[in-house]
Amino acid sequence: MDVFTLAIWLGTLIFLIVSFTKNKEKTKQALKMALNMGKGMALSIFSIIFAIGLILTFIPPENIAAFVEKQPSVIATVAAALLGTITLIPAFIAFPIVGTLVDAGVGIVPSVAFLTTLTMVGVVTFPLEKKEFGAKFTAVRNGLSFLFAIIIALVMGVLI
Repeated sequence: MDVFTLAIWLGTLIFLIVSFTKNKEKTKQALKMALNMGKGMALSIFSIIFAIGLILTFIPPENIAAFVEKQPSVIATVAAALLGTITLIPAFIAFPIVGTLVDAGVGIVPSVAFLTTLTMVGVVTFPLEKKEFGAKFTAVRNGLSFLFAIIIALVMGVLI
């Protein structure tokens, strides 16, 4: 376990103890709520992991890399960014996927574009976000996120 993870666990434990000493009942209630939220998210997370595993089984990363290599860099980057906008996936799931693609030979710029849009832009979540924040805000946020994803990918291509 690295130092950062250890520090997070230690800090969490300290704050949990402080919370218990201040109000035992509220802390128990908060822990129950967190556990129930975790149970609700677990099915979604496992579904995403299963779907990704299934996709990577039928379309191996090497095939994706071979296809991307044949495309001009700009087209590959925009296509990867558009593919990433289809769904919104948590970073802890997205990073291993992109790592697999990079290990298979997909370039850094398309990979970063895919990763960034995967975590920042969500077409699937658009209706929910529109309901909560309004259509204009949602469209502007997703549009700017897509634009900045392309910029981030190009900057990473220069830096790496």
